[in-house]
Order: sequence, then C-alpha cells, then structure tokens
Amino acid sequence: MSKKLTCPSAAVFLAMLFSCATYAQSQPLGIFDGHTDIGVIKHKGTVTYNTKTQQYEVTGSGADMWYDHDEFHFVWKKVKGDFILRTNGAFLAGDEPNRKFGLMVRKTLETNSAQVNVMVHGMGVTAMQYRKVTGGQTAEDRTAVISADVIQLERKGGTYYMSVAKKGDVFAPEQKIDLDLGDEVYVGVYACAHNADKVEKVLYSNVRIITPAPADLVPYKKYVGSAIELLDMNTQNSRVVYQSPKSLQAPNWMKNGKSLIYNSDGTLYKFDIATSTPVALNTNPAKNNNNDHVISFDGKMLTISSGDGGPSIGYTVPIGGGTAKAVTTKGVGASYMHGWSPDGKFLVFCGERGGEYDVYRIPSNGGPEVRLTTTKGLDDGPEYTPDGKYIYFNSVRNGLMQVWRMDADGTNQTQITNDDYNNWFPHISPDGKWIVYITFLKNEVAPGDHPFYKHVYIRVMPAAGGPSKVVAYLYGGQGTINTPSWSPDSKHIALVSNSDLLFPVFPIANK
Repeated sequence: MSKKLTCPSAAVFLAMLFSCATYAQSQPLGIFDGHTDIGVIKHKGTVTYNTKTQQYEVTGSGADMWYDHDEFHFVWKKVKGDFILRTNGAFLAGDEPNRKFGLMVRKTLETNSAQVNVMVHGMGVTAMQYRKVTGGQTAEDRTAVISADVIQLERKGGTYYMSVAKKGDVFAPEQKIDLDLGDEVYVGVYACAHNADKVEKVLYSNVRIITPAPADLVPYKKYVGSAIELLDMNTQNSRVVYQSPKSLQAPNWMKNGKSLIYNSDGTLYKFDIATSTPVALNTNPAKNNNNDHVISFDGKMLTISSGDGGPSIGYTVPIGGGTAKAVTTKGVGASYMHGWSPDGKFLVFCGERGGEYDVYRIPSNGGPEVRLTTTKGLDDGPEYTPDGKYIYFNSVRNGLMQVWRMDADGTNQTQITNDDYNNWFPHISPDGKWIVYITFLKNEVAPGDHPFYKHVYIRVMPAAGGPSKVVAYLYGGQGTINTPSWSPDSKHIALVSNSDLLFPVFPIANK
C-alpha cells in the first residue's frame, strides 16, 4: 500500500476548504491545511489563493531564517511518507535584498524546529538550508544556479533532495541531505522579509505536493491518481481541471476548444472543461482502448487503438461515438494509432511487424499499409504537420530516443533533437510554429521505454529550428502527452500528471 498524505480522499475536500485548525484561515487554501507566522513577527503574514489560476500570493515579515530559530510566514500541510514538493516562485513586491522565498519541511511549527528548506534569496543566492535538531544551528549548501524560478524538494526515506532551475532550463544536478524529521511533517511554501520592519510578497505558481508511486507498484496492474492539467504556453502556469484516483491518459483537445477526449480503464471519455464533466463515448466493438487516439484535423473523426483480447488494432469512429471500424488488420501485429493526414485520407501509426516497431501509413478507410521507416529499433509517435508536408516521430536508432522528421512519403529522415535525454511524442501546434514533446531522464528510463511515474519535462522548440525550453516540470510519463494535445488556438496544451494527492478543483463555469 502506498503511503498517503494526511487528507487524500475526496470526502475531506470541503473540510480542507474551511479548516478549523488553530493556524488555518476561513478562506480556501487549495492543497494546504493552514498558514501561520513562525516566531515573533511584527507584521502579520497573509496568504491569498486564486481558485481560477490556482496561484498563491504569500506575504511575510520576520527578521531571518538562520542560526537557532526562524521568523517567517508559512503556508503548510501535514504529510506522511515520501513526497515531492515543487513550485515556481517570484517576488511581487518589496525591496529588501536579503528577502527569501521557497519550499519548507518542518518537524513542528515552533520557531526553533528542525527543518530543511529550499531558499531563493533576494540577491539571487539559491540554497538548501537545514537545521538537523531542534534549537540547533542552521547550515546551508548552495547551488550554482542564481535566482532560481523553479524549485523542488523531494523526500525519499530519510534523505531530502533539492532540484532547482531557471525557468525554461532543465534542473541543475540535485543536492541532498540525510535528515530525520520524523514521518509526519509540515510541508509548504513561505515568505521571509529578512527585516522585521518590512513585508515582502511572493507569487507561487504550479504548486504541487506529490505522493509518488511506491517502490513495489506493479506497472499496468496498479496505479496512482491522475490529474488533467491545462498548461498556458505563454506563462507556463498550469491549472488542474480534473482529478481521479484512477489512471487518466492522453487528453486530446477537441476542435471546439471547449472539450477534451481522454482514456481511462479502456474507455474513451469526452470531458467538458467548463463543467468538469466526463461522458463515456461508445466505441463498440472496440472496448479495451489504450491511450493512442487522435482527432482528425476537421474534428469529425477519431482514430483509436484497441487491444481487446489481443494485440492492438487501429479503428476509426465518429467524434461523438458510434460503431468503430477496423482499419488495420488483425493478426499481423500490434498497431498504435498516432496521426491523421490534414486531408483525412491517411493515418500513420506505430506498427509491430515481425518483432520490429516502425512507422506505417494506411488509408483512413482501410487498405494496404506502407512501411515508412526501416531502421532497427523502435520508431514511434508519428504525426503529420498541419500542412501535410512532413511527419514527425521519435526514434531510438542512434542510441537515445530523439525527435526525427521525414517527408510525408518517408524520405529525407532527419534527426531534430540531439541531447542527453530521451525525447518522445513530438506534437506540432495547429499554427505550425511549435513542437512540444516529453523528455525522460536517461538515468531513470531506458531509451525504448516511456513508463508511468517518472520525473519528466515537457519541452517546446520552434518548428523552424532553435533551442528547446522546458515549459512544465512533472511527475508523470506514460499517458502524459502520448497523442496531440494542443488547443486549437495553439495557446495551451492538455497534459496528465500523477499523484495520490487530490485537492479541490472548482469548475470554470462557477468561477
């Protein structure tokens, strides 16, 4: 059984919103239980939670967080077991050069508690600070990253790991400290003015308290919870719009810009974003669908993949549901559907034929399939560009999994990414300007695999060429963005993250 947070179930969501704990306020705090000033504070701290953007504004005073005691404002939740804390942070107001924001784990809410925190200093210093025993002296380990915008603090057993980055960069090498704070701890975000006479304000975005999969979890047999998020590609702020203790996978954005289609437990669902309402789609006789499903460019049809009783077969079905028509042939090997041609005449898919996985093209009404890649090793995730000229895909042919491109007829196969990561599932924005893809760490994942429950990045690069940048730092993997997930206006993507912690999500229509 996985270790869970103190309040993991849907039944306690309303209680979380209006906590009566000594330190809590009477306003919604999102994923947190309460907030309090730590130590003797001249100016009372505050927190405001925006239910629409899911961002937090935290103000705090306090003289410092150092030596044998701390003074700051803390927004917290009590947690047991292993966890991952992550957030984007930025100062909003104030001018004290020594002010601080960050992530905190404390044994108690007393001023001299043992603790560990990731701190971003007003002058840019970024460090892991810690007090090993109650009343002990504070120490720190600095990182080379200056003025980090993205910070993460992870607990595995009795070890705490710090990861930090400038927004858009991958994390710098992690730093760690062995520290015994007890199993149940206070975790959260904070603001410290470093000047008892001043108040500083911090904006926190993408705040996550993640309960990861237990070490003994059996893949594809047991699952942790899922969240569908909508990521603003301009601000990189991501909002959770739906959650489930089940596995949710591969959200596609529908042509109307108001709904998604996703997979869960072998069923496809249409999800209305405004009301947070999913409705199952009829795809008979395809009843055991996987997460390889794609909407046609005109928004009228789906191609889906179903492995009911055997290897996956490709089908087409009307966008609103109906009788599924088999497109690929049963018995020749598995077929995983990934893309439509813009004119709707062809489908491209990853096909297993004779033990090799390659990219194939087939008429959308059925017919002879054409093999487009022939190299040894896995070629997967094929997708047409909106102008129909190219097909992007990912290939392990040169060692690590990388993004490739070829002409629509399979010629001129060219490697697009070339780095020290494993890059999967390139998706081209509807306006043709951007490519988004998911990145796995090579020290966590073999090049030919894309499993659940890993540390991953969502990265974007210009379609015309240029450097990639990180737009989301996630705990996810399989099902996060397996299939096209751009909004029709190319301003957002839909994705799936994973955690056993659920928190209140307010339907957009009610905001």
